[in-house]
Amino acid sequence: MKKYAPYVILFLFAALLFNSWGNDMTVHFDGDEIDGPLGWMLATLFAGGGTLLAIFITMMVGVLLAVIFAGVGVMLLGSLAIGAVILALAISPLLLPVVIPVALVWYFMSRSRKVSLDKTASA
Repeated sequence: MKKYAPYVILFLFAALLFNSWGNDMTVHFDGDEIDGPLGWMLATLFAGGGTLLAIFITMMVGVLLAVIFAGVGVMLLGSLAIGAVILALAISPLLLPVVIPVALVWYFMSRSRKVSLDKTASA
């Protein structure tokens, strides 16, 4: 009997709570009123089902918005890249005085590398 006593006490508390919470719940189906413990159980079931449905719908809307905004983000980055290229093409004639010394330094550096590579290759 000692093994079953906690289970019996737990069942009695569950029945007490079920009876105390379930007396004032009513559910209406097509004009029929269901009250008592069955009404409490149906109301709890439908409220929990509605909550689960709301969570599922919220998650799907979040996924849809993430896909939409990711597409908008890709289009935004693409348009920014195109704008940067257009801006660079528009500014490039103005940067010609800067590009000429850079090109000369680049040429002399590559020429000195070629000379040193030719000396090491012939030796």
